[in-house]
Amino acid sequence: MKTQTSAKFREPVSVSVQVVTVEPGRGGQRIDNFLSGRLKGVPRSLIYRILRTGQVRVNGRRAKPETRLEDGDEVRIPPVRVAERESGAAPAGDQLARIERAIVHEDRDFLVLDKPSGVASHGGSGVNFGAIELLRAARPRDTLELVHRLDRDTSGVLVLARRRPALTGLQAAIREGRATKRYLALVRGHLARARLTVDAPLRKSILQGGERMVRVDPEGKDSVSHFIELERHPGASFVEVAIDTGRTHQIRVHGAHIGHPLAGDDKYGDKAFNKLMREAGLRRLFLHAARFEFSLGERDYSFSAPLPADLRGVLDALQKRKHHG
Repeated sequence: MKTQTSAKFREPVSVSVQVVTVEPGRGGQRIDNFLSGRLKGVPRSLIYRILRTGQVRVNGRRAKPETRLEDGDEVRIPPVRVAERESGAAPAGDQLARIERAIVHEDRDFLVLDKPSGVASHGGSGVNFGAIELLRAARPRDTLELVHRLDRDTSGVLVLARRRPALTGLQAAIREGRATKRYLALVRGHLARARLTVDAPLRKSILQGGERMVRVDPEGKDSVSHFIELERHPGASFVEVAIDTGRTHQIRVHGAHIGHPLAGDDKYGDKAFNKLMREAGLRRLFLHAARFEFSLGERDYSFSAPLPADLRGVLDALQKRKHHG
């Protein structure tokens, strides 16, 4: 994908305090996603800032980013400075074509992407157009909402809902542990056992500038990952990771916590290991969302995306290195 130029902006305009009532059928949505929909053009870093500083209130109480709304809730939104995009600031045609090619399934309820690495799930923090914005531009008549997110550098299955009941139904399945997500990753070293379960609470902090960092913390949220060794390579293991919870950066932080950081991870990884993997041809984070399965009503869903060619090439290079000693 070509390097994206920054969108041009008009002079910021002031927005007064808003008090919004959550419409029937809209309950279950996280407050940060609700605000993103209401405050078009506002960076997510600013949305998180007004949440952290207690300026957003739900029924008179301070809201946290993970607060979920109920039908009829009253949301107080403070004045913010909104940078309005000029009408000419639209995604490039090649971006739209690329995201259309990435669609692997669609029906009346869901649209599923095999998201390329390097494409954010949504815009913000210096990214003008994420997958959701590109798809909305490509499908202007569709109503599309992200069900979950993938890190920008993670490739693979990303599910979007086309109808509100599908969105709330699947989000409830994820919260209640009734959805299965499986990832493929390359990690440093060899697991002590064929299957390792990591049960370590995670706590998220947002640094100045909007960068998110996550660490293992007893005061954090329950987080469980299962690492299953598939192949051994010199100094590395190709693993499948099943997650019971979907915390930010969960697999990356859990891998580092047990001494098996992910290949190509510039935030939580190991520099020397990353250098060795670059010599094997790795150019990005080796993490791929391979499978997403759930049941909704009477229907079972199973979405999958094969390991991309660039990551397969790294495994082939490591296999050759093993045979040539």
